[in-house]
Amino acid sequence: MSKFTATIIRAGAPFSVFRYRDFTFAWGSTSLVTMGTQMEAVVLGWFILTLTDSPFLVGLISAARMGMNIMALFAGAVADRVPRHHLLAIVEFLMTAFAVLMLVLIMIGQLETWHIFVIAVIAGMVRVFQMPAAQSLVADTLPSERINNGAAFNNLGRNIAMLLGPLLGGVLFNSFGAKGAYIAIAILYFLSGWVALYIRSSGINVSGSKTAESESVLRTMIGGLKYVKSHQILWATLALALIIESSGWTFHTTLMPIFAKNVLDVDSTGLGLLLFAFGVGAVVASIGWAMIRDLKHVGKFMIASVVFWHASILLFATSESFYVSMAILTLTGAGFASTQVFLLSSMLSNSLPEFRGRVVSLRSLAIYAFAIGSMTSGFMAGLWSAPIAANVVGIMGIVLVLLLAVVAPKFRNS
Repeated sequence: MSKFTATIIRAGAPFSVFRYRDFTFAWGSTSLVTMGTQMEAVVLGWFILTLTDSPFLVGLISAARMGMNIMALFAGAVADRVPRHHLLAIVEFLMTAFAVLMLVLIMIGQLETWHIFVIAVIAGMVRVFQMPAAQSLVADTLPSERINNGAAFNNLGRNIAMLLGPLLGGVLFNSFGAKGAYIAIAILYFLSGWVALYIRSSGINVSGSKTAESESVLRTMIGGLKYVKSHQILWATLALALIIESSGWTFHTTLMPIFAKNVLDVDSTGLGLLLFAFGVGAVVASIGWAMIRDLKHVGKFMIASVVFWHASILLFATSESFYVSMAILTLTGAGFASTQVFLLSSMLSNSLPEFRGRVVSLRSLAIYAFAIGSMTSGFMAGLWSAPIAANVVGIMGIVLVLLLAVVAPKFRNS
């Protein structure tokens, strides 16, 4: 075998995860539904603004979509008791139904603001079951030695969807209105459910286990909490999720519009370009980690990526140049995406199959840390300035993750 041929084989080896049929369909379903949810987030925001001209209601609709995350542990318990591929398909077809309901109300001219909020809350309650089912399937459909590689490709698909979804949603809304946008959203949700139907197995027959048959859902939920508490790597990984949600996540969501307007003196187009640069960095980093066939030392890499991510925030806070800021944001996006890869890898690789739904579901609860961090960072930016708020966020993230590394040596060395 020539050196060139051997190099080509090594380069293509990471893509061999797509030889696993069920993983390929799980990946496709997750990528499609993520693009749909990202499109819907943008479309709902613009739609509410055009209907009410109220920035407060725009923020409230986002909260309404995520408010039912309090059910995450219950959703994880259900995902550990029933076949996850069936649960995933049901959830995504229900999301299709809600999108079609919105579309019908728009077309007949009967849609009112309260309708949007009711549908958003109920759809959010259904959607909370999607994450534990979909992300657990990454590990369920791959051999243990390929889970980290699968997690990287899963994150890559989600980042591409997060990059393209808002752009496509904005273009469709501007060109065809809410009706045209919701046609596309409904199609994406339907396709994601249809693809999920082709997953033959969850990799574990959780519904047939004696534990699932004998335990109540409440006992299953409590069992999940006890399981995480007894495994240092798992509780430390979830603690890290709380850290980044309350620090780094608030930077590119809450603080970025303030930087664009007050520091860099650009309009909404400039803000879009800044976020696009962030997305490019995230996609490139996801591709890089996906190319590594056997990713090891996940704990060390996770700590390093969080430090890198928050250090880039500190660097960004010193810039007053738009183009320099864009360049720095590609690094920030890379640190963000790398952290997400290692986070999912750690949760899936270190949990038993029958607990994965509950472990992943606890990650969803970190959204409430984001809500607190977002309000705090916005308050600091208003009281002092966006650069000072970014410095607090960056320093807090670095200090807290280093403290976590000290108190959780098994996590640090995993």
